[in-house]
Amino acid sequence: MNHHSNLTPEQQQKALDNEPGFKDLPPQTQQRMRDRLTQLNAMDPAKRQILLDRNEAMEHLTLPQREEVRGAMKQLNDLPPDQRRYVARTFRGLRELSPAQRQTVLNSERFNHLTDDQRATLNRLIQDEPLLPPPYDATAPPTH
Repeated sequence: MNHHSNLTPEQQQKALDNEPGFKDLPPQTQQRMRDRLTQLNAMDPAKRQILLDRNEAMEHLTLPQREEVRGAMKQLNDLPPDQRRYVARTFRGLRELSPAQRQTVLNSERFNHLTDDQRATLNRLIQDEPLLPPPYDATAPPTH
């Protein structure tokens, strides 16, 4: 997407269609990719850039690392919505601490109320934190 950001949405669709191997994909996958491109073009530019930066970071991981991150994200997404929001917010806060501080805080009375699923998800996210893209910083200059 970054390579084609200067193209119109129609030109981007054509570029996607001409990507090596694209025509070999099942029709449903091709359509899903076209739909995703349309969604990206409709996004607020700042949000689109965040998504593109995260995708770029994932591309630099090894296959086992990508699978680990996807597994952690799936575990988070499998929680009920209210728990998912709580665990994600808690993880964002824990990410700002050192690894030793994270465990101390997580094991404190403050988090005694966590369910086993919530605790397991937080622990997995913390374990995978070095593989995750850095947290979004609204004050940072754009990367592209």
